[in-house]
Amino acid sequence: MNKIIQVLPGFLLALIIAAIAQLLESLLPIHLIGSSVIALFIGMFIHQIYKPNAITKPGIVFTSKKVLKFAIVLLGASLSIGTILQVGRLSLTVMVFTLLTCFGGGYFVGKALGLDWKLSNLISAGTGICGGSAIAAIAPVIEAEDKDIAYAISATFLFDMAMIVLFPIMGKAMGLSDMAYGLWAGTAVNDTSSVVAAGYAFSEAAGDFATMVKLTRTLSIIPTVLIFAMIHMRLKRKEATFANEIGITSQVKFTKIFPWFILLFVGMSILNSVGFIPEAVSATLKDLSKFLMVGALAAIGLNTDFKEMKKSGYQPMVHGFIISLLVVVVAFAVEYFMGII
Repeated sequence: MNKIIQVLPGFLLALIIAAIAQLLESLLPIHLIGSSVIALFIGMFIHQIYKPNAITKPGIVFTSKKVLKFAIVLLGASLSIGTILQVGRLSLTVMVFTLLTCFGGGYFVGKALGLDWKLSNLISAGTGICGGSAIAAIAPVIEAEDKDIAYAISATFLFDMAMIVLFPIMGKAMGLSDMAYGLWAGTAVNDTSSVVAAGYAFSEAAGDFATMVKLTRTLSIIPTVLIFAMIHMRLKRKEATFANEIGITSQVKFTKIFPWFILLFVGMSILNSVGFIPEAVSATLKDLSKFLMVGALAAIGLNTDFKEMKKSGYQPMVHGFIISLLVVVVAFAVEYFMGII
């Protein structure tokens, strides 16, 4: 009971910001910016005038860590392998190449810019998969810092804002068909709300196809999270081995470093894929997951200082721009060689 009372103020503050963010998103004439990004920025703004104290800090940390993991587990209930069958091999082929570009190219770009591997891969995940949701899902698996999460989301968000305006203009200038444009926007634009905005700005048919392609991209969260869990555990064990070699006693147990919540996340997606979770329940869990994730990002914002972000310099933004641009070009090139364009 004492624990609940301790975390309640900060938790409620984060949920209030989440509710405000979702209200602001609903008031926008078109979905230019998602509620998760709005909540993050509101939290970061509040931090400048009201830093977390002994009353709110425990709940803010609880929301950004524990509640985020719970939201990710619930997210699994909205992911279905059936989506892949609906969209078909076209989107999967393009998606494979864009994901390889993000994580392969992102590795070398991050190295060249001297970025920490966690921040570099968060930006790559946001660009290659689904913006804030992918960043939020991978962050707890690799134990990323709040400032890195905020920076990664900011980097992908800025590029998305440019693409919402430029994509329809470029698509019409090149005379793309609804399907070709929808596939291009669905695989190259990051956040779901941005894909919807860019897709329907071209045509209703293009918007429908772009949204479905985007849902297929979202499914790649599952293998990506598992891969990063393995990478993080391997690095932890290397650190422990090195510590023992230089005389520092350090033990790393698999049971302690494995992110067990991802098993629940994968389990939920499997149950939904085989039809075990009713559609109405899946939709409710998806809404709850989104709200809690928005609340978690609000908490991350409340715990993020602009001064700390500035210490990372301009390199993360450059990284995000380069990778996003590469994805746009690669997605277009793959469509061209497949004869779609």
